[in-house]
Amino acid sequence: MQFSENSRVWIYQADRKLSEAETQQLQQQLNSFTQSWTAHNNALKAGAEIRYNRFIVLVVDESQAGASGCSIDKSVNFMKQVEQHYNINLFDRFNLAYRDGADVLSAPRAQFEDLIKQGSINQDTVVFNNLVQTLAELDTKWEVPFKNSWHPQLFRDLITV
Repeated sequence: MQFSENSRVWIYQADRKLSEAETQQLQQQLNSFTQSWTAHNNALKAGAEIRYNRFIVLVVDESQAGASGCSIDKSVNFMKQVEQHYNINLFDRFNLAYRDGADVLSAPRAQFEDLIKQGSINQDTVVFNNLVQTLAELDTKWEVPFKNSWHPQLFRDLITV
């Protein structure tokens, strides 16, 4: 399915890497959810993908029907079910993801702070900006160097950009 670059996205980050089997099973569940996802009884042009066995990306092309409060609630409830089924946390905004070579890792805020202090994470470390809102931003502003993200605001005292 083709989506406009202005399509809305929501990114849910798991606090651990999913296994291949979990990823395949979850992708099927996401496909079923997005195919039946509606807003005020209008089908949404929606899709979902899992990136790096860790990030769930929901996409809605609002050119034909916009995501409403109730449809967003449906997606949040679905994600809460996913959390329980796979024993993962998808709603911890301070579980921060970053690249360590080819690996994508995540750490709670305090541990992330320690990694900065140790120099394991620096201004050039690629981090994930899960606050992107459109498909265009997902392509250009999701995986960015620490210095180009919102992260320096959170760790202002620890790292000089």
